[in-house]
Parts: sequence; C-alpha cells; structure tokens
Amino acid sequence: MTLRPKSMQVDLQGVGKDYGNSPALRDINLTVPAGSFVALIGPSGCGKSTLLRMIAGLEHVDYGEIRIGARSMNDVAPKHRDVAMVFQNYALYPHMTVSENLGFSLRMARRPRAEAADRIAEAARILDISDLLDRFPSQLSGGQRQRVAMGRAIVRAPAVFLFDEPLSNLDAQLRVQMRAEIKRLHQALGVTMIFVTHDQVEAMTMADIVVVLRSGRIEQMGPPLELYDEPANAFVASFLGAPAMTLLAGRIEVGPDGLRIENDSGGYLALKPGLATGASALVKGRACLLGMRPEHVAIVAADGADPGSDTLPGKILSVETTGLDTHVMADTPLGRVMAIQRGRSDLRVGDRLALRPAPAHLCLFDAHDGSRLD
Repeated sequence: MTLRPKSMQVDLQGVGKDYGNSPALRDINLTVPAGSFVALIGPSGCGKSTLLRMIAGLEHVDYGEIRIGARSMNDVAPKHRDVAMVFQNYALYPHMTVSENLGFSLRMARRPRAEAADRIAEAARILDISDLLDRFPSQLSGGQRQRVAMGRAIVRAPAVFLFDEPLSNLDAQLRVQMRAEIKRLHQALGVTMIFVTHDQVEAMTMADIVVVLRSGRIEQMGPPLELYDEPANAFVASFLGAPAMTLLAGRIEVGPDGLRIENDSGGYLALKPGLATGASALVKGRACLLGMRPEHVAIVAADGADPGSDTLPGKILSVETTGLDTHVMADTPLGRVMAIQRGRSDLRVGDRLALRPAPAHLCLFDAHDGSRLD
C-alpha cells in the first residue's frame, strides 16, 4: 500500500485563548493552504505551542473558530480531527518495540492486522528504519527516536501533521540532517504540515510560509525570503537572520548632503536615494531605527579613512572567522555594527575601518512602535 495522506486546508478565524486574566493568543487569523509547510516561530511564551495544541484539540478555543477542510473543529475531540502530532520529547512507549510503537494507534483503532503491517512497513521504508523494527526506544539514538515518532504519525495517514519543536533535543549536526528529512517527507507525502520552532534557521530553510508571533499576536507572515527582505517591523527584522539585523537609533535630519540619520553623539549616515522612504515618514527630528543586514555592509577602508558621508568610521571590537565568512563587529559613531566579509581576513581587534551599508537594503523603523517607515 502507499501512505499518501489526504491533504486539507486549515483556517483560523479570530482565534484567541485566555489563561485567567492573561491572554495567550489574540485575534489569530491564519490560512494554511492544503499541502503547504507552515512554520510558527517566535520567542518563548509567544503562544506558538498553544496555537498548535488548539489545532490538535488539546487546548480549548475561547473565541474564534478553527476549521480543517470545510468542518469546524471547535467542539471536535482530538481523535476525530484527522491530525497527527509529533512532540518535542518523542513520547514513545519504552516497553514497546519500534514496530509496536508505530502500530499502536492502528491497534487502538482496531485496524485489520494485515493493513497495520503494511502501513508499518511502508512508514519504516519511507523513514529508513526498517532494520530497527525489533528494537526498543532505549536502544535508539535521538535521530532514530525522532524518525519513529514521525513514523507513528505517518501510519495514521492524517490530513494534517503538527510538529511541536521536534528537533530541539538533537545536537547541531543531527538537527541539520533531520531538517532535510522532514522536508523530504513533506515533498514525498504532499500533506499539510504545521511546524513550531524557536529556531529561525529551521523556519527559513524548511517552510513555504513563516508566521512570526509575539505576545500572542501575529507580527507578520509570508514566504521566508519576503519576511527577511521586507520585515514589517523592527521585531521581525531583528528576529529573523543569523547574525541578526543591526538596528541603530537616531533621528531624521537634513544635512549638507541631504537626508541623514543622526544621533546625540554626533554620529550620522547619509540616506542615499536607494532608501525609498515615503514623504510622510521623513519628518525632521523624527526618532527612528536604521536597520542593516550584516551581509549588506561592506568594509571599504581598512585604515580608518572616511571616504564619504555614506560610510561609518569605526574600530573593530571582535572578529569571528567561520571558515567561509568573517564576522566583524565594529564600534561606530552611530553604534555597534556587524559586517560580514566573504572568505578570510587579516583584520584584527582594535583596527580602524570604514563601513558602507548598501542603500538599497537599508530599512527604517519608527523608534517608538517599531513599525516600518520605508
């Protein structure tokens, strides 16, 4: 048999959840297209796991509606929602073999033995664990246990897969491997997947749609690179990216070279035409945050010379070499700025240098509410 689950759309309309007087989720409106891979990401306590548990039916919906396909799920028991959940701690039965763990839900559903055996064999083949079926969880590595946990979901052939930070207990190398495995699984099955993570690299590399949450609200959602290139606010800009976007506090002023960002210490950077800022945002004296990605900051002079008003002179505070890139942190008149130099470098802590941010990639945010100005 072929384990090709049916795929369904998930719709959340005005969904909210309160714990006493403390709101956990507020006015969540989200559509997860059938067959898509959506990542829910945000800091600890933002509500992403609570939202996943509400979709699964493990948490009650206080207001709003959750629909899977054409059916409202607010009052439907978890076992009747046609979803399967993979937990952070694997949740395997230690006294059962891999085969018995995989087939447990089928046995509870009283599926015929021959059908269950076929489903178990097919799931094991998909996940490359056919040679582990007679082992117990204590005899497996972390990555193997995670595959078994995913296999237990696969045998049910659900309409929606839910993942609650499934890779957080794995070491760095295994996390990379399992990211590829889950992505391959999604491509093979074509089923709707909703994946909760606090790791922005996981979200960026795996998902079709990334949903960024903070304090129980959706800050922004869309394709990963769209959020990376066009963040809606300073929070999204700083949360996505490794290293994170640099945010420099200042105010909008007019200098001899046109518009510029200045601060109280006398530091400034001219805003060249590449920053397409609306006229309504360009209010003289307006407090703002100037954002620049490290990969869009060029080291144009290693001797501390200042070639122009569109550069920032600085002094190197740290140099980190990854082998592929060199990460340079410099103290400038506007604040600390991170730059990434491709390849290796002879730069040293204490060296003087000048940095030139690429105008077309600068972002401008309101200093008070973090909203995007350009």
